Amino acid sequence: MKRLQLIGGLAALIAATPLAAQSRWLEPMYAPGAFNWQFLARYPEAARLSNAFDYGHAILYQRLWHNPADPAQRLEQETFAYLTGNLLRHPPRFGVAEEAVAPDYWRLTRRAALTFDWAHVLHRQIYDVYADERLSPVAKDSAIERLTDFYLAEHRLALTDKPKTMELMDGQPYSQVFRRRYPRFNGLIWAYHWLQIALYEPMLGANDAAARKAGVAAVVNHFWQMVAQPDSNFPRLMPMVPVIAPHFTAAHPRAAAIFDNLHMLHDIVSDILVSPIVPRADKGRTIEAALDRFQDGGRDVMTPMDWQMMGDMMGGAAAIGGKP
Repeated sequence: MKRLQLIGGLAALIAATPLAAQSRWLEPMYAPGAFNWQFLARYPEAARLSNAFDYGHAILYQRLWHNPADPAQRLEQETFAYLTGNLLRHPPRFGVAEEAVAPDYWRLTRRAALTFDWAHVLHRQIYDVYADERLSPVAKDSAIERLTDFYLAEHRLALTDKPKTMELMDGQPYSQVFRRRYPRFNGLIWAYHWLQIALYEPMLGANDAAARKAGVAAVVNHFWQMVAQPDSNFPRLMPMVPVIAPHFTAAHPRAAAIFDNLHMLHDIVSDILVSPIVPRADKGRTIEAALDRFQDGGRDVMTPMDWQMMGDMMGGAAAIGGKP
């Protein structure tokens, strides 16, 4: 998975590295654990979709940055048709090297690309923990909290675990440009995010391996129903973890807030790349400024109660993808 290595102690590694070398970004690394790769082994039909999602995000950012004058139909029709009719149906067996798919975007803001990668690693390792049938529920909870600590210890890449206000996504001069210009592709991105969130619930709430397997299959099937009828079934608003995965949110509120922040930031980067208000020469700096705000847990935050209520105030599960 993008040359990820099973080594631990990112914080210790950074502290032991000479300052001159620290100026070069490190690739995200998996925390060590016997649970690693369990999700792929037990739920390959869901796990491999993540590889396709990585490609979808990467090709989107590459097109938005490299070909800003492209007509909207290229993404809305040609690329959308390729992703939904081909790539998602036959997802890559291995992780996508996003710097190869999106080299120009990677050069524009490698920090953003690695920030996304680091949060995606947390997603996947939590799936691995839930998929490991050797672990008790208590052991799984403990492992997920340790993984969250491990994630947050990489201060250069970690998003805050404090839920950010929606004003950052919807109240900026550049906000909502992407979803207005590319509504169908935006819906596909939100469907990706819905699936990533929804997978937690059956793995957390089911009583045995067979029930977990059936629950994951139901989530994946619901995703395919969205793809089959995008104009009516795609989420109308950004999926939020407290609504789609309430049990996961109650068990692991820090990780849940990180993932909502991650999905907001994905939308923000798309808006910045598309927005005519942000000059091309300033897009990298504007993305960097957004990253700074999402890594700062001391500003632009909601209370936990407001965060958990917001999804219902936005229309509940029916507006953000529904529940399988």
